[in-house]
Amino acid sequence: MRDQMEQRLDELKREYEAGQKMLADLEQKKMTLEQTMLRISGAIQVLEEMLAADAPASSVQAGEARAAVPNGQV
Repeated sequence: MRDQMEQRLDELKREYEAGQKMLADLEQKKMTLEQTMLRISGAIQVLEEMLAADAPASSVQAGEARAAVPNGQV
């Protein structure tokens, strides 16, 4: 009976160690994913700001283009 308990204890310890390794790997992947998402979020913000800053200029340019075409046809 004692041998069976020791064998089961060894199995459980190996499973626990494997679980710890898996958890560490997942935590590393989570950190990497969070960093990637932060960079993507920053890029989105920059592009949105650039588009917002460019929107009034684009509207003015489009209006000028319409005014340059006879009868306002574009």
